[in-house]
This record gives sequence, structure tokens and C-alpha cells, in this order.
Amino acid sequence: MAFSISTPTAYFSCFNSSNQSSLPSLPFKPLKFPPFWPWQKVKMGPLTVSPMGFGTWAWGNQLLWGYQESMDTDLQQTFNLAVENGINLFDTADSYGTGRLNGKSEKLLGKFIQEFPGKQMRNDIVIATKFAAYPWRLTPGQFVKACKASLERLQVEQIGIGQLHWSTANYAPPQELALWDGLVAMYEQGLVRAVGVSNYGPKQLIKIHDYLKARGVPLCSAQVQFSLLSMGEDQMEIKKVCDSLGIRLIAYSPLGLGMLTGKYTSSRLPLGPRAFLFRQILPGLEPLLNSLGEIAQRRGKTLPQVAINWCICKGAIPIPGIKTVKQAEENLGALGWRLSSDELLQLEYAASESPQKMIQNIFQTR
Repeated sequence: MAFSISTPTAYFSCFNSSNQSSLPSLPFKPLKFPPFWPWQKVKMGPLTVSPMGFGTWAWGNQLLWGYQESMDTDLQQTFNLAVENGINLFDTADSYGTGRLNGKSEKLLGKFIQEFPGKQMRNDIVIATKFAAYPWRLTPGQFVKACKASLERLQVEQIGIGQLHWSTANYAPPQELALWDGLVAMYEQGLVRAVGVSNYGPKQLIKIHDYLKARGVPLCSAQVQFSLLSMGEDQMEIKKVCDSLGIRLIAYSPLGLGMLTGKYTSSRLPLGPRAFLFRQILPGLEPLLNSLGEIAQRRGKTLPQVAINWCICKGAIPIPGIKTVKQAEENLGALGWRLSSDELLQLEYAASESPQKMIQNIFQTR
């Protein structure tokens, strides 16, 4: 069932501070409304986006997520449901899709956007795509060419956020500068409205921010693995850097590839390569999963909704992946409410007491 996307201001204007003096004394406390409703938006650089986006890594990925082309109808229904309920941020990448399906995620997203029936909602959609730092992309011009190829697959004239998928600083430092210049070029040519990075550690994040700023290009976003399973020293330092520099943190894998959903156990593992990782980490997550379960039961929520809401409360924009209408409906339940400070502390303490943590992306720099 879709939420209303009409602006709620008229209904709640009596609670504006300017009107409080005219209110009669009431025998009860005024209702305290949550900071985000599903139809409300937050700022990310020059863009206005939903407080949660959806990721499309699974679209076209047969190896890890078991994609089949027969799923496309369900994926389109899932996309439509998300947009109808106020979600306007969708994350993808030019490398999403395995083998012959490389680029499939962008193609599907472009198709679904073009076929969505509501023109205004369609125009409000913000695409955040990532350009891979392939070893053959050695010049700014090659990176711009990659951006133009994504524009074609997405069937749009301009991308919302063009992101560098990972840094090459750890293994090919000379290539890094060319990729940064590629971001500058695609921004100056109007191919993207804003630029961002992914898998950048705190030190490298400061470097690219300063470099782009000197070229007159603001760094809009930094996308990293960020969740209750991935809140180590580096990730929290990245968050501090983002806050200090006005960069919006986008949290990918907010559910730890599914480990924070409560759907899996050591004896009930997902199919494919994820099973190996789950077998290593799940046995040590009992304190965290128990705390998620306690709060979910008390709140009338689910474990995924609590885990995603934690990311929102930390000031990040989570982008859980979606493949089904059921997943989208459940994830939408993470919006419109907020964990208390005591609940945040409970979850973070439980996470620290869980002996196993998520393996960090090997491409993340310091």
C-alpha cells in the first residue's frame, strides 16, 4: 500500500513554532513527529533526495544474487512501488551485472524510469551511478567516455551523481589523478549534476575533496560500507570527515549482505558465495541480533527496519538492495520514526560485544 506523497505541512502547521503562542493550553502533550516521513527529502549537495535510497547491485548479478532475466517484471514492480512511496534515490554502477550482463543494472534502471507512468515523480528521480577504475581507464577522456556510455544505458541526458567506484591510490597512484580529472571534466561538461566517491578512506577522502574544491567542483557524497556490522574506527572516522566537510555519507550494505535481517543462521545459509562469509561471521553475531530483535519486538518493527533506521539516525543515507516487492515494503518501514538515544547505545554496545565484524572492501583506502 502506497503512502500519500502529498505535502503534510497543511495538516501539521498548528505545530509550527510561529503558531505555538496562539494554541490553547491542552491537557496532553502535542504529538512529537518523526524527523523523516517517507515522502520527505534531505539535501545532498545540489540534490534533494529521500532519506533512504535503494541499491541495484543485484540487478544483473547472477554469481552473488542469482539474477535471472525472468525476474525483470518483479524488479520493475519493486521499482514502481519504491517511487510511489517517495523513494527517489537509486544507486547503480557501470560494472553491475556479471559476464555478458555487464551494465545490466543501469539498463534496467533506465528502462524502469522511462516506463514509470508518473511524469513528475519520474523527473524527481536521482540516479547515482559509479564508474569503475578499470586499469584501461588511464586518462580523463576515457573516464568521460565511460560516463557517456552510462548515460546511454540509463537513457538520460544527465546523471544525478557520478561516482568514482574505488580509489587506485593503493596500487596505481598515477591513475588516481587522471580519474579525479575525469570527474572534473564530466561535471564541467554537464554530464553529471554532482560528483561523489566510493570506498575512500578518511585520508584519501580529504585529499580528493581538497583537489576537487581547488578546481571548483564540490564533492557531494562518499559511499562506504556502513552498518552495525561495519562501524569500526575507519568507518567512524570517514563519517567525521564527511560531517566536517559537508559531504553526505551513503551507506551501502546497511544489512551486512543480509546478515542483519535475522533470516539466516549457521544451519540456514544463503545460496552462492555469501554462504562462505556467513558461515564465518554469523556465529559471533548473537549479541547484536538479540538486541535488534528486542528493539524490533518492542517497536513493532522488523530487524532490517531497525538496522536501517540506525544508519539514518547516524546521519547516513542507507541504500539497501532490493529485488522483490516484499523487500521494498519492509525497507520502507525503516522510515517515519527514529530510534532513541538509549536504543542507539544498546545496539552499538551489542555490536561491540559481537566478536565477528564485516570484512571491509579490499578497495577501501586509508
